[in-house]
Amino acid sequence: MSTSIIHWVDHALRRALPGRCAFCLGPAERQAPWCHDCLLALPWNLPACPRCGEPQAGQGLGRPCGACLRRPPAFDRTRAPLRYAGAVEGLVRAFKFHASPRAGSVLLELFLRDLTLPPVAALVAVPLHDRRARRRGFDQADWLARRLARRLELPWIEARRVRDTPSQRGLDRPARRANLRRAFRIDSALPARVALVDDVMTTGATLEALALACRRAGAETVEAWAMARTPLESAAGAPGISGD
Repeated sequence: MSTSIIHWVDHALRRALPGRCAFCLGPAERQAPWCHDCLLALPWNLPACPRCGEPQAGQGLGRPCGACLRRPPAFDRTRAPLRYAGAVEGLVRAFKFHASPRAGSVLLELFLRDLTLPPVAALVAVPLHDRRARRRGFDQADWLARRLARRLELPWIEARRVRDTPSQRGLDRPARRANLRRAFRIDSALPARVALVDDVMTTGATLEALALACRRAGAETVEAWAMARTPLESAAGAPGISGD
């Protein structure tokens, strides 16, 4: 389905179904694109490792995982409120592969729902290589970062992907890191605290490589922001998700 048709369908749905839940099409909460029951049923990423966002079992806020204790990532904290499963997986796929603004807007609102004023000074989107961006015709991380920057009244700083790396799909964590080594560059000086923005975090290898580039550009504290997190046990085989 073409991007123009997707946009037309989204626009028609917004006009035809005002105040309707994006998941069940029932009455939505006031000023929200979801209903109470669907919101509670979403796969929230709790508990999770506070450093890398890896989903954990049990309840509570989560503790640093063994991988982060053995080898801390280049970013200091992860904000990934949802798990890549169920209804969230459907939203991400509609947004990432069909450029659905309705799906992207719902993901954005879910991310912002419990976000307190961020202690960062700028946002940096995970960039696509120019060749891949032209082929796909849509850069989902750029779309998210620009709208987050506007909502949070923060500057948005552009990073460049200087190597068109092969797909990450099917690679384990070490192979993904090697695949992305020195793949990013930031030409302007960064403030001390920045946040990286992507749609889905899989192993964290892409965000790791971009965080290193941010530190080379002057950032001292780096957060990783993603709409959803894929559990590591299913990351290598996650259908259609090959980003990081």
